[in-house]
Amino acid sequence: MDELAITPAEWRVMRIAWSKKAVTSTQVIQILTPMMGWKDATVKTLLRRLVKKGALTATKHGRAFIYRPAVEEQATIDQAVDDLFSGICQMRAGEALIHAVQQVPLTKADIQTLQTLLAKKAKSAPDQVPCNCLPDNEGCNCD
Repeated sequence: MDELAITPAEWRVMRIAWSKKAVTSTQVIQILTPMMGWKDATVKTLLRRLVKKGALTATKHGRAFIYRPAVEEQATIDQAVDDLFSGICQMRAGEALIHAVQQVPLTKADIQTLQTLLAKKAKSAPDQVPCNCLPDNEGCNCD
């Protein structure tokens, strides 16, 4: 999947598009206005941006447009997570994951999958991961 930068506001629109599979701007406005307090023009701008970015397709249907996701939800989420973790110090990644696990609601199946994955990863995990902030850890003060 190509790099797709989605803003926090655009994520809200995409979540609706992924949930509904096909949506009009009116439907998105009806959902987001009470939740976010956004004006109609704000939602329409977000929809246009997402079409321009290739995240949504727009098909004219009478006077309205029908918006459909052009990218898969899980692949887009995975890319956003990869982008986040590639931008932070490797030495802080574990702390970020711990924070996420503490904050995010998880099913028992999710927890079991994580436990299995972590047990497998533990077998080859280093005692410490290197800092990746500066080339050759030159002047690194991350630890």
